[in-house]
Amino acid sequence: MRQSEIKELSIEELKERLAELKKQHADLKMAHAVTPLENPLQIRKTRRTVARLATEITKRELQ
Repeated sequence: MRQSEIKELSIEELKERLAELKKQHADLKMAHAVTPLENPLQIRKTRRTVARLATEITKRELQ
């Protein structure tokens, strides 16, 4: 998810998306611990997207 896409979302959509991605990240980490993932870079991509969403939510709340 790109930064330009994140800026277009409302705060409610950001929070929903953040919850979904946090769950997805936890699932990926658990799956990778059991058996190695075919593409472990998915974990990094998901983690960074979670951080981008959290940063945007904090930024909007402070304004």
